Amino acid sequence: MAGANVRPAAGGGRWVDVDPERLPAWLNRFAVNHGGYRLAAVDEAVRIEAADGTSLGLFPPPGAGVGADLEEFIGEATRPRRLGLLLARQASVAVGIAEGRNLIQSKVDTHYVQSRTAAGGWSQQRYARRRVNQARAAAASAADEVVRLLLPEVDRLAALVTGGDRRAVAAVLADPRLDPLRPLVADRFLPVGEPRRRTLEDAVVLARQVRILVRDPDAGGDGPPAGGRSTDAG
Repeated sequence: MAGANVRPAAGGGRWVDVDPERLPAWLNRFAVNHGGYRLAAVDEAVRIEAADGTSLGLFPPPGAGVGADLEEFIGEATRPRRLGLLLARQASVAVGIAEGRNLIQSKVDTHYVQSRTAAGGWSQQRYARRRVNQARAAAASAADEVVRLLLPEVDRLAALVTGGDRRAVAAVLADPRLDPLRPLVADRFLPVGEPRRRTLEDAVVLARQVRILVRDPDAGGDGPPAGGRSTDAG
């Protein structure tokens, strides 16, 4: 995926996302730029402190473990995992299964959902009810696709990664048939556009990335993982 984005982190610092295969080179550049580093702690992330006071928190990709040290963390991050993908917006859904870097199964579906109307009175209420019914029908159809594609794989999936619109995803996952999948839903939510085959392929890349919280000296404490991607090594 071309380009690189950096997002500010709550409390200071920035979030950087790095492909797991590129992580060793990224850390080498970080060491050169910041005077070397040491492993400070391992909890829900690997904590690193550089000689100049810059700190890193390395959060594993969905479905990967943290490990006991940096070497194990990199091994876990690069290990191929089977991931389920659910990307949804009000009128469209994309469901897929990824094995490592490869999207091996996918289904994209689109339904008509009427746009909002500026009309008033009874007409507006009628259109609003129709829109709600159309959105419910789209969510039900999307749930059917998740049942067909992901439910048979539930015991083989390391995680279910979601993205798009949170309300649309929640409406799909509210289907009682998907109860076995809900414990697999990863905390990471992907900020992707309209669900398409290409969007699914991009989502595989995003879902595999290591999320790094970079804090400069005196930038404050760590916050929860957030979005953003970059190859900037600080």
